[in-house]
Amino acid sequence: MLLDTASLYYRAYFGVPESVRAPDGTPVNAVRGLLDFIARLVRDHRPGDLVACMDNDWRPHWRVELIPSYKAHRVAEESGRGPDVVGASPAKPEEETPDTLSPQIPVIEEVLDAVGIARVGADGYEADDVIGTLVRRAGGPVDVVTGDRDLFQLVDDARGVRVLYPVKGMGDPVVVDEAALREKYGVASGAAYADLALLRGDPSDGLPGVAGVGEKTAARLLQSYGDLAGILAAVGDPASGLTPAQRRKLEAAREYLAVAPKVVRVAGDVALPEFDPALPSEPLHAQELEELAGRWGLGGSLRRLLDALAG
Repeated sequence: MLLDTASLYYRAYFGVPESVRAPDGTPVNAVRGLLDFIARLVRDHRPGDLVACMDNDWRPHWRVELIPSYKAHRVAEESGRGPDVVGASPAKPEEETPDTLSPQIPVIEEVLDAVGIARVGADGYEADDVIGTLVRRAGGPVDVVTGDRDLFQLVDDARGVRVLYPVKGMGDPVVVDEAALREKYGVASGAAYADLALLRGDPSDGLPGVAGVGEKTAARLLQSYGDLAGILAAVGDPASGLTPAQRRKLEAAREYLAVAPKVVRVAGDVALPEFDPALPSEPLHAQELEELAGRWGLGGSLRRLLDALAG
């Protein structure tokens, strides 16, 4: 099980009242909400391995160089609002985050480390890229837990890779497999979803897409021509069956389409530090965890997680 950690603690922050506070009055709603999320996931799915994947860089320079608008609107604004998708990481000061969330992130990291849940990131990469790399390395089934649709591109029935996508809380996340992608988006695989996403564009990520090509048109193009390469080949083939309007739109977007795949598709070959993914049955650093629990008033949330791990 791979957690898109920022996506989940951001959801926890907005799902748990800010009145949930430590003894000194500091809000710990994101901390406690995340611990309850993980406890529920462990109880319901019993993964053998669990990794909390982190955003060491929520807006990598190499992606911005290719598409300057990438996540540009998430950079600090005067509006006082946080990122507009739950998959966004508020880990950097340049990105606008709720004032009471940022101080909770180091607490989350300390608690996960004391519990013994593997926490993995890579400089210059987003959590999505860490997840993509671990999915590629995995020898068995993988559940990716995220509130960010970008990771639907990893769905692969043949390899047992699916996404658990929380809708309301974490009690009953939607299972996204290839059947769900066909039903919802009209594409047959995770790889096709990535092509759909770059054709359609995504305002939440600052991806312009192809002007005039929405989700349904993108799905029809992929059904007809297989993938992005097939669509681009069709643009140069007068007998391909593209309408004149479609041909013009795609031709006008060639420069964007040349770089978008590298930006949209998650990396699968990131160098990662050594770590132990095994789900612990008891805390790795019990005394440190006890001190953190007392300082931050983690109470029932931590107990529920420890009970789930022990069970």
